[in-house]
Amino acid sequence: MNDLLRATDSPARVFDRQSARTPVSRLGVAVVHDLVTAVITAEIAEGAMLPPEIELSAHFGVSRTVIRESIKRIEEKGLVAVVQGSGTTVRAREFWNVLDPVVLQVMLENDASLGVLDDLAIVRGALEGAMAAATAGRRSEEELAALRTAFGRMVETIDHEDEYNEADMQFHLVVMNQSQIPLAESITRTLYSRARESARFTTNPSKDVFHQTLEEHRRVLEAIEQGDSAAAEAAMRAHILDAWQRRRQPTSRKP
Repeated sequence: MNDLLRATDSPARVFDRQSARTPVSRLGVAVVHDLVTAVITAEIAEGAMLPPEIELSAHFGVSRTVIRESIKRIEEKGLVAVVQGSGTTVRAREFWNVLDPVVLQVMLENDASLGVLDDLAIVRGALEGAMAAATAGRRSEEELAALRTAFGRMVETIDHEDEYNEADMQFHLVVMNQSQIPLAESITRTLYSRARESARFTTNPSKDVFHQTLEEHRRVLEAIEQGDSAAAEAAMRAHILDAWQRRRQPTSRKP
């Protein structure tokens, strides 16, 4: 492996894990994940070249065909640029498709400072706030009934963590669906589903926290019932940001 990939003190780096490679067990999806990790963690820096196919093939224990397909996949994610005859270069961060499920997953896996989750909460707050405002501005009696049912389920399950968390999520999904802003809903679903896979996002809250979040959802519901778009947006945004700050581990806070 070239000098760029040798120079490291971190055992987690992709290209230091030579002994972990078992040729028959490596799949293309794992190669893509590892290459995405190498780029996102700057193990291969912006503007640097990926090692040649033959080196990657030997390192991962897969055929050069698998390597070519894997590089094609990460090129589609915006992480690298392939120039025929010149090799594969890592692109600047602004070109990455950060909503791609694998890219977002790897970013969260390597989010030691929780900065990605901080950003995710801000984006979710903005998008879900806008969707709550839209829902408040157009809600029908039938839609209000569905939203009240979703909130009622939260009330019923407040003493049962798993059921309450599911009811909490369903309340958000109902608001998003009723907003009729499918692009915002799709983006938010992607962000939320990936965040829920992170143990640092899903901590074990106390019953007091459940009651606090229930009241925050009640404020969202009441604003939508009243047709107050501004209040609905503010309540939803505040809930998402405050809920994240309650879950966030203080020792990991960004300087």
